Amino acid sequence: MYACIRSIGLIGAVCIFTIGCLSTQAMSAGGGPADGYDLHVQAPHLMANGEIGGPFHHYCKGISDTIFQCLLFETTAANAPLVAIEYFVAKDVARKLPLIQWHRHFHDHQQEIDTGRLFILDVDDENKKKEIAEAAGKTDGVIYHLWQKGKEFPDGTVTFPQSIGHIFSQPK
Repeated sequence: MYACIRSIGLIGAVCIFTIGCLSTQAMSAGGGPADGYDLHVQAPHLMANGEIGGPFHHYCKGISDTIFQCLLFETTAANAPLVAIEYFVAKDVARKLPLIQWHRHFHDHQQEIDTGRLFILDVDDENKKKEIAEAAGKTDGVIYHLWQKGKEFPDGTVTFPQSIGHIFSQPK
């Protein structure tokens, strides 16, 4: 009986060691979906309650010809919680939505850039900053705020902040 228990323990230890080695290799191999979020942009948002929030640190990468996605944090600390996600969608795609839906959730990035509240960080070359801003200006943004301010944890509430300067024009 003792030999059986010892064998099961040994097999369990080998399995745990093997799983540990496999997960380490997978994590260190790179190439996962979290790689490449290296464009750092900072901007405040107009929160759902009407208050100005942030500025939020956006870490972004392109995932297709029409979509750029950003992970949003309140600080740059290594343990900063992910509080929101923003998608930059090519205007010709985003503007296929009904106008009322677009106004509820989307904003024009060129209007946001024009307010002067958006900053491209970690890029020293002014020409590169201009190139990034021009590309962003050709997109509309939609923000999914997942972790509400003052909450201990994300409780399932999702809000849709806007950019400060979003223009709510009347439908035609």
